[in-house]
Amino acid sequence: MAASEEMSSLFPIFILSVLGLFVVPWTIYRLGRAARRQGRNLHCHCSLCAKSPKYQVSLWRKLGRFSTCSNITLVFLWILMIFLVYYIKLSARESQPFEPFSILGLEPNASDSEIKKAYRRLSVQYHPDKNPDPEANAYFVDYISKAYQALTDPVARENFAKWGHPDGRQGLKMGIALPWFLLNINGATGGIILLGLVGFGILLPLLIAVVYLSRSSKYTGNYIMHQTLSSYYYLMKPSLAPSKVMDVLIRAAEFVEIPVRRSDEEPLQKLFVVVRSELNLDPKNLKQEQAKFWKQHPALVKTELLLLAHLTRSSADVPAGLASDFARIIQLTPRLLEELMKMALAARSANGHGWLRPALGVMDLSQSFFQAVTLNSRKGSDRASLMEGSAAFMQLPHFDDSVHKKLTRKKVRTLQEFRDLKMDERKELLSTLAGFSQGQIVDVEEVLDMIPTVTIDVTCGTEGEEFVQEGDAVTMRAWISVKRGNGLTAAYAHTPYYSNVKEEGFWVLLGDASANSVWVHKRITFMDEAAAISSASKAAQESLEGKGAEESEVKKAVSEAVKRVKEGSRLVTGMFEAPEEGTYNLTAFCLSDCWLACDKKVSVKLRVSKKVRPAVATKALSAAVDEADEDGVEDEEEIDEEVVEDESGSEYSEDEEDTKGEMNGEDSKHK
Repeated sequence: MAASEEMSSLFPIFILSVLGLFVVPWTIYRLGRAARRQGRNLHCHCSLCAKSPKYQVSLWRKLGRFSTCSNITLVFLWILMIFLVYYIKLSARESQPFEPFSILGLEPNASDSEIKKAYRRLSVQYHPDKNPDPEANAYFVDYISKAYQALTDPVARENFAKWGHPDGRQGLKMGIALPWFLLNINGATGGIILLGLVGFGILLPLLIAVVYLSRSSKYTGNYIMHQTLSSYYYLMKPSLAPSKVMDVLIRAAEFVEIPVRRSDEEPLQKLFVVVRSELNLDPKNLKQEQAKFWKQHPALVKTELLLLAHLTRSSADVPAGLASDFARIIQLTPRLLEELMKMALAARSANGHGWLRPALGVMDLSQSFFQAVTLNSRKGSDRASLMEGSAAFMQLPHFDDSVHKKLTRKKVRTLQEFRDLKMDERKELLSTLAGFSQGQIVDVEEVLDMIPTVTIDVTCGTEGEEFVQEGDAVTMRAWISVKRGNGLTAAYAHTPYYSNVKEEGFWVLLGDASANSVWVHKRITFMDEAAAISSASKAAQESLEGKGAEESEVKKAVSEAVKRVKEGSRLVTGMFEAPEEGTYNLTAFCLSDCWLACDKKVSVKLRVSKKVRPAVATKALSAAVDEADEDGVEDEEEIDEEVVEDESGSEYSEDEEDTKGEMNGEDSKHK
């Protein structure tokens, strides 16, 4: 028993070592992350955002931010480690090495008479004849007697001087870092411990595996249901009208699973009256249109009405009984919009091209969702100039349709024209024309300083070749630059009607508008500067090394790339296979997922010559295409492609007016 207790004393040291291996790095990571967040003030400071709960830092909010499961677990582990350190230190005090002079209370150079005198004094105190206490008896036999013997008996003293113990050399002791109850297994206790080990070591991992597999069979890695991806893939059509994107979005399985209670009928009827103007019902057949709307799946009706309540900024009109469902829908929508965008860009042709028109429609809905503006307010937008008309003004604080109409009378028709005015001119317009107070004007200027100005510089070519020929792996390099009035590069978007903090995202597309195809696509953010520097440096180095450039040229190109990133630019690269011989008028888009009137597009002319040499970098292209396919659609192989190929006659196809408005202004491809 004593031996097992001595070995089990190593168990706390073992546990402390294991905990320290991941608690200390985890703490350093959390502290560094908190320091970075504290040092960055990237959100808007207008009065609307200041009142928003997502930016308010009250005492309870601070406690709420700290009282996360991760932080509480970390604090608990540190408390456990401190307790283990104290316990180990206390155990070390109890197991002091054998020191005879210290036991007798003497100095190391004490004489024989002093040793005998001290022994007699301690014998009176601890001898069994003088003190009946069993602990005193044990202390006298194990310590006092052996200490006196080690200092008086010649053999014992020689053993102590040579081996550190009066009994001579002690054997090497090996310990096992396990608690004592695992070292003394017998009887019923052993059976219980064995069952516990089996349960913890076998059944618990098996249970976790079953839960994981059952969840993974239902959800993708992005926590999107497989059924949702199948629905989106089937409903996504090349001619999907922007006004029909909402109808596809609400058919997510996550929305269908939201329960519809009998008590929801009356609140939904009231909400229908509030948002009816946004349902685009035919006024000539209003009753039939309303009846058709209510005949849909109840979950679809509920989801669409709650989404329209958000787009019309009527969240205050949402009844209390629907508040939890409303919050759930707002929480799910950003993730679903991103997956819907990936479905629009998924490879649908032999060349691996996606569809441009549906992708632009998804971005329109994404911008409208985060800024809480209606889709009907964007009907007057001009995609050719990428200006959003009245909808773009609605993202400015204190603006409404009446203010926009007053500005229009003063020949200020677009947000860009409003931004181009001098600050004094804007102040005069807002104060005299719209009746804004000084505080409201400050709010407008604050948001204008947050809105990014995007520029895009795109080049396409074959690495190491002067011209592009059929079958080459063409590399697209696009430098995306962002400038703001407040000097920030990365920022959180001004989204006062969205309940969470929104990190800006941009989709970079290279496509052929006349063919409704997307050749290259990639989503970027401006938050992680270190990753952007690494990516740009690697791309510049590989590009020049492939051309056989000298080391000095490579270093210069890398330093220039790093400088551009630090100044607010990001490098986006992509590869595609050169088509057949001809001249292609492509368009490069940089689309914001949350800002209106910030999108940018440039024309890119690609000349492809006839094949006169072996194709370049075919393997690199195939690898890039495979990676893009994996990133875009994870479960494409599970979808019935024979059904998807039927792209005609969909209820979500564009109408004649949408076709004319979208396709007439685009350049044609010339071969």
